[in-house]
Amino acid sequence: MSSASADASADASASAAPAVPAASVFKDPPGGRKAVLVWSIGVAVYFVAVIFRTSLGVAGLEAADRFHVNASALSTFSLLQLLVYAGMQIPVGLMVDRLGTKKVLTLGAVLFTAGQIGFALSPSYGMALAARALLGCGDAMTFISVLRLGTRWFPARRGPLMAQLAGLVGMAGNLISTLVLAPVLHGVGWVPAFAGSAVAGLVVLVPLVLFLRDHPEGHEPAPQAATGAGGFVRRQIADSWKEPGTKLGLWVHFTTQFPAMVFLLLWGMPFLVEAQGLSRTTAGGLLTLVVASNMALGLVYGQIVGRRQSSRIPLALGTVALTALLWGSVLAYPGDHAPMWLLIALCLVLGTCGPASMIGFDFARPANPAERQGTASGITNMGGFIASMTTLLVVGLLLDATGDDYRIAFSSVFVLELLGIAQILRLRGRALARERERMGAGTGTGSGGAGSGSGGGTPVPPVALPSQSVPPPAPVPVATAVAAAGAGTPVGTPADPRPAR
Repeated sequence: MSSASADASADASASAAPAVPAASVFKDPPGGRKAVLVWSIGVAVYFVAVIFRTSLGVAGLEAADRFHVNASALSTFSLLQLLVYAGMQIPVGLMVDRLGTKKVLTLGAVLFTAGQIGFALSPSYGMALAARALLGCGDAMTFISVLRLGTRWFPARRGPLMAQLAGLVGMAGNLISTLVLAPVLHGVGWVPAFAGSAVAGLVVLVPLVLFLRDHPEGHEPAPQAATGAGGFVRRQIADSWKEPGTKLGLWVHFTTQFPAMVFLLLWGMPFLVEAQGLSRTTAGGLLTLVVASNMALGLVYGQIVGRRQSSRIPLALGTVALTALLWGSVLAYPGDHAPMWLLIALCLVLGTCGPASMIGFDFARPANPAERQGTASGITNMGGFIASMTTLLVVGLLLDATGDDYRIAFSSVFVLELLGIAQILRLRGRALARERERMGAGTGTGSGGAGSGSGGGTPVPPVALPSQSVPPPAPVPVATAVAAAGAGTPVGTPADPRPAR
């Protein structure tokens, strides 16, 4: 296709998009020390939620003994957790838009703390499942709320970095589960370890209730038209979904996140032990390497996207391509086992999946006004979890059907990656044209554009368009933001979900 015809197609797509709402205009948030403090309170709640979320990953054997279940029944905990988390994303987004961040985070902290206490005291498998579902509901309320805090308190150009920092905090929580909770569990036992860890939920509730604010003074959201609850829900979802940026964000999240999620949450351990012949200790070290890689690369991705918005699509597609290349190399390696250097390379590359999935929010944020940020983020966040649940089930079914042939089972990863790539390529022209339309109209979303420059307040701060180059903003020192870790993605080091042979 010629350049002229491509531009004409983009212009036509832009003209077909919904009109840019003038009411979306408001001042870019100032950032500063107070913003860091408020955001840190919210991200501390998310940090504790991830510790609770991943705590089962270090207690698989103890859970099997306590509830008298086999490994297959134990894997239901992981699937239920994903199902609840994914199913809650749009409702949570609507709640954040309707009620505000503080109320939703407070409710989430209460629920995940109650769930952790219930899990500690559950005498049966059924009650433990119910407790994990309650914990999952509370956990699902944290990440979207933290994203909303970032867009409310920091300038648009900081969007990508703050989102990546939030994801890094989640990974840090996962490491705390492995390095702290595991030895405590083995030392003092089930009830003291899990009930004791629940105290962390009560600790973060105090500053949350006393000090957290939804937005800086003078940056209140525009009042919403009075409508019934049903009308509000329909309007929020419909208006968010009309935006090409929201759809593109969902498919970027869908395509990039799930390979690492599936590997960390359920099938990585059995693949490394059963298919690759590694010890559980060595396999656990490789899973930890995925987490460490994620934490190291998260800030890199955030800085790149924050400095050049044109890098979003190349970074996302490059991550998918590299992941597929390494998976293909491991699965196609001749012989029974892939060499250790290749497995290490695979785990390092899987660490890029979490940071790449955050790019999905960098498309949804500038596409939606401030009053729809929660809903749009919830829609985007569903993408990776839908792909993860699908792959978790398909891999299990293929393993059963093929007599534990991991090469065939894990080849299903490539099918979903191809589907996602096709959708990204289909939507990118319309989404980017819509962003240029917003910039040309001089209107912003007030949400901060994850480095896109087409969202975030009017007048928007100078952010590079694909054809522009402007001086990059100064990086935010990591120490001021929280040391940290989501992708908003539940990860852990699970017990082998397949019955021992």
